Amino acid sequence: MSATVQTVALLIASNVFMTLAWYGHLKNLATAPWYLAALASWGIALAEYLLQVPANRIGHQQAGLAVGQLKIMQEVITLAVFLPFAVLYLKEPVKLDYLWAALCMLGAVYFVFRGA
Repeated sequence: MSATVQTVALLIASNVFMTLAWYGHLKNLATAPWYLAALASWGIALAEYLLQVPANRIGHQQAGLAVGQLKIMQEVITLAVFLPFAVLYLKEPVKLDYLWAALCMLGAVYFVFRGA
């Protein structure tokens, strides 16, 4: 598996944990005190960091991606993971603004990767 594919796979897995840590408590721990939700989120976030740190190292050191490219890749993956989570799990309505945000992200991808 290429270093770039490893980076993307680890970032996707990392974002699943990140999304659960940041937003899962809104449904699962809605009636719990905020500090219990924070503790649970920190536990989940540890798994996220254990995936994201190697993803960034592999992407930068082995795949030769610039830090800006890694960041934009991370943001695109975040949006791709967050939207289905928000709609399917949290039952948030789909908004046209999500499409506009995605188009802006595609523009960011273009500008960051155009010289690569």
